[in-house]
Amino acid sequence: MATFAVTYTYSPTTSAGRDAVRPAHVEFLKTQFDDGRLLKSGPFGPEESPGALLIIGGETKADVEALMDQDPFQKAGLIEERTIRQWNIFFGADAPRPEAPQSAAQN
Repeated sequence: MATFAVTYTYSPTTSAGRDAVRPAHVEFLKTQFDDGRLLKSGPFGPEESPGALLIIGGETKADVEALMDQDPFQKAGLIEERTIRQWNIFFGADAPRPEAPQSAAQN
């Protein structure tokens, strides 16, 4: 399974709409987390433009797009811009571990 970075950008004018839809959005994300698809997520800090970052596992970009189309924020038109990019992790707990070379004594 590949890893994808999904970014949401919100318009400040949709704040009230996001507040109204947030319980359904959180339930959607919780389901994805419980199913192992959502690895990490959260909004950007208060000094940043409104938005969020979600790290999603998926087979293909199209698979992740189809999943994220089901987000209540997306369905309600509350996301101004959404990007989905495959993310190849090199460092961190999720990075693939290189195999250690076997020494001659182990052969």
